[in-house]
Amino acid sequence: MGVLLITGTSTDVGKTVATAAVAAVALAQAKSVAVCKPGQTGVAPGEPGDLAAVERLTGVTRTVEFARYPDPLAPDTAARRAGLPELTLAETVAGIAELGDADLVLVEGAGGLLVRLGDFTLLDLAEKLAAPVLVVSAAGLGTLNHTELTTRALQAAGVRCAGVVVGSWPTEPDLAMQCNRVDLPRLTGVGLVGSIPAGAGSWPRVSFTSAAPSWFDPAWSPFA
Repeated sequence: MGVLLITGTSTDVGKTVATAAVAAVALAQAKSVAVCKPGQTGVAPGEPGDLAAVERLTGVTRTVEFARYPDPLAPDTAARRAGLPELTLAETVAGIAELGDADLVLVEGAGGLLVRLGDFTLLDLAEKLAAPVLVVSAAGLGTLNHTELTTRALQAAGVRCAGVVVGSWPTEPDLAMQCNRVDLPRLTGVGLVGSIPAGAGSWPRVSFTSAAPSWFDPAWSPFA
């Protein structure tokens, strides 16, 4: 089993669509994929969450949430407000281990790297699993600071960064966005391994899965 954790530099940078795109890359290599979202927030019971989007875009059906909370907040805060148990690092590690027969297990975090999922962050989970982390970044102003802070935190913890992906790349990027494509790898020391087209999350499955491998550097692999 290979495990790849996916975090964002903030909320709403395209983590879920990037997770689906990585799954599509693995599927194109005839690999089996499981996707885990440890803590889903802002979604009521029975409503579709982030994993439903991954399923719709890729056809992956091996998906699992460990906890769901109604308020659109950090999972630990949402759990306390709802009077529900917080996730623990131990139960999350055990749950991911149960997906071990898949060739690739993708674990999508909530918000950024240091958001509390329960008694732990995605960084803590990466350390425990000895797994790399793929960073999903915004395209525009502010992304250099956010991305460098995230990659420095990974480096300080001794966690390998599997690359940076721009989560939503517009058809007409402005000057800052164009400069950021050059500056992100220069400042972070981490390769810019992919860019997801803006709006790709609304594409039909066949279009999404056929195009997704072309959004990544051909030399990059989720298994590396």
